[in-house]
Amino acid sequence: MKRNILNHPWIRDHFPRWRGKLALAGVAPILGVVTAIAVTPSPTLPPDVVTDVVEALDIASGTPIDQGNDRYLREARISRGDTLGALLARLNIEDEEARRYLLFAPETQILHRQLVPGRVVIARTTGNGLLLDFHFPMNGGNTATLVERQPQGFVTREETMRYESRQVIKTGEIRYSLFGATDSAGIPDGIAVQMAEIFSGDIDFHRDLRKGDRFTLVYDIQRYPGQIVPRAGRILSAEFVNDGRTHQAFYYEENGKNGYYNADGKSLKRAFLRSPLAFSRITSGFSQRLHPIFKTWRAHKGVDYGAAIGTPVRATGNGVVQFVGPSGGYGNFVLLSHAGNHQTAYAHLSRFAQGLKKGDRVNQGDIIAYTGNTGWSTGPHLHYEFRVNGVQVDPMRQSIPETPPLGESQLVSFDQATRTQLALLRLMRDTPATRFE
Repeated sequence: MKRNILNHPWIRDHFPRWRGKLALAGVAPILGVVTAIAVTPSPTLPPDVVTDVVEALDIASGTPIDQGNDRYLREARISRGDTLGALLARLNIEDEEARRYLLFAPETQILHRQLVPGRVVIARTTGNGLLLDFHFPMNGGNTATLVERQPQGFVTREETMRYESRQVIKTGEIRYSLFGATDSAGIPDGIAVQMAEIFSGDIDFHRDLRKGDRFTLVYDIQRYPGQIVPRAGRILSAEFVNDGRTHQAFYYEENGKNGYYNADGKSLKRAFLRSPLAFSRITSGFSQRLHPIFKTWRAHKGVDYGAAIGTPVRATGNGVVQFVGPSGGYGNFVLLSHAGNHQTAYAHLSRFAQGLKKGDRVNQGDIIAYTGNTGWSTGPHLHYEFRVNGVQVDPMRQSIPETPPLGESQLVSFDQATRTQLALLRLMRDTPATRFE
């Protein structure tokens, strides 16, 4: 059930004089629901920092944003089965000349074939519905068809989308799973995967998650004339409270090098990733088990990850390919050697990365193969081993070497660069209700 953010006690206490303005700030109608965004000064942040308070409001479809000078911005989301005529009707374009041009002109006929559900179309009109311009994003690229009213009539041209970057703050709480929580918070899967990777050195997202764990994310999104587009952003800062312990991460870039660090400048990157898959479930751990094929109790000296055939497999650390090819019960197999007498092994693969051969150097995160069901396997999965001096050890319990922290000279610029992000995380943590949906 949606809550009225204007009546929230935190808003009443901190911004009493803003309440009358919140409902009018940044209204953008989509399918009869609009998002009211109020950019407000925060009482606990530096003067140059603003925060967005977002609330979904149910209103009539087609309500425009007044852009001043008798100009209005209207949006409509394409629905399944839509026609161009139905779309124009929802935009409330009361301009017969514009309707005839958009529906029948040779230059606009391509729009009839581009009605992809979910896409947002934008129109600017005068107060009496006269069309000024019409933006229609096209398939498979970064272009849009733009129809403009000019003195000699309507003109159609293709334009490159001018994207703008914007920061978003989202919070969530674990109830059943990580992706369930991020879906509920409206966080893209790509951002959820980034968060899992950033904190993977401190949190085992396969086994350590607890109901009630909370997280806050500040990340970039790409927008095009007021609408979000499906482009992966980057997490700028994050906080994850796991089983009562608070973990923080801040993105920092200097001299072409970048990474994530905690508030003390300690790198969160480890010499090895915890998992060779971006995100999956463990189906069999490092232990004694009843072998699914031979039906005898045997030591399982690795970790099995359930995944569909063809899921990309990543090198968990920088290394050299020691073996690639078929290997008995392992099926298609890759063995990497790493510094410090470490090795990692990847088995039951469907295929290898194109051109991968013995002696190749690979970097952490490189795709080296794809999951499969080869060798002694009863179903699609990845068998992963972590070896020290040739002996298999439990990768989930192995102490992973850390990368060096920032130096003293770097810490000064790091503190300055991350000050705002730290303030945002503190604000969201101290706010009584950080989710408004």
